[in-house]
Amino acid sequence: MKKRHEVLFTQLESYRNYILGVVEQVTAEEADLIPQGFNNNIRWNLGHIYLDQYLWIQAVTKEKAPVTEQFNKWFGYGSSPANFTSQTPSVVELRILLKDQPSKIKEEYRNRLEEEFPPTEMGMHTIEQVLTRTIFHEGMHLQTILDIKKLL
Repeated sequence: MKKRHEVLFTQLESYRNYILGVVEQVTAEEADLIPQGFNNNIRWNLGHIYLDQYLWIQAVTKEKAPVTEQFNKWFGYGSSPANFTSQTPSVVELRILLKDQPSKIKEEYRNRLEEEFPPTEMGMHTIEQVLTRTIFHEGMHLQTILDIKKLL
C-alpha cells in the first residue's frame, strides 16, 4: 500500500475516533434533542456521517453500499429525525457502526483506491478522492455536533 494511502486511512480512523470521543458520554435523550435553530440532532448527524461515506463510494463504484434503503430514509440528505422509527439505530448502535466503519472500508477498498471510475457530478472518479471528500464532510458534521453539545 502506498504511503499516502496509509496516511489517508490513518486520518480516516483518527478523525472518526475524535468524533466518537466527542459523543462518548452523550446519552440517548441528549442525542435526540434538537436545539432551537437546528434541523437535526446528534443521532441524525452520526447516522448521516456513516451513511454518507458509503453512498459516495457507491456513487463512484456503482456497487451496492452495505446499508439498507431504510438507512437512507433515516439519515440521507434531506431526511430528518421526524423520519425515525423504532427501528432507527440508537446512538449506541451508531457509535459501534462508526467505530467499525474505517477498518471495514480499509479492508474492502485498500487495493482499489486509485481504480478509475466514471466521474461523479462532483468530478470524483476514485475511491481515494471520495474518502478525502467524506473526511471533510465528517468535519462539518463534527462542528454541528459540537455546537449542539454546547446547548445541551
